[in-house]
Amino acid sequence: MNDKNFDLPENKKIILFDGVCNLCNSSVTKVIQYDKKDVFRFASLQSDLGKKILDHLKIDPTKTDSIILYEPNQAYYIKSAAALQIMKEFSGWWKLTQIFTVLPSGFSNIFYDFVARNRYKWYGKKDSCMIPTPELKAKFLD
Repeated sequence: MNDKNFDLPENKKIILFDGVCNLCNSSVTKVIQYDKKDVFRFASLQSDLGKKILDHLKIDPTKTDSIILYEPNQAYYIKSAAALQIMKEFSGWWKLTQIFTVLPSGFSNIFYDFVARNRYKWYGKKDSCMIPTPELKAKFLD
């Protein structure tokens, strides 16, 4: 994967998320709270950059509307694998979540897909993407 076409920050992992999903926005807020090493940057799937990254990775947004963790020039993860890779960067009890990495991704994605399918019904949906506060603006990519 050659990412020279993107203006991405160096040494940062990019989390692509559904910008109109209340659950997704809440999850982004939690990631920011637990990202003590300042590892992550964020872009919504609906943003121009999000669409460019999806196109670059050849991911069809109609088939994967969930969280994507993109490590420029290295790898990308979707669904439960992305969530587990994100939590791997946290300290404390979050390290216990890594026990789920022993499960086949197909199995762990059953639960993930069930929540993803129902996220708008259970948590609601915004009319537009979240606008970060001035303090958090630097963590979001345009």
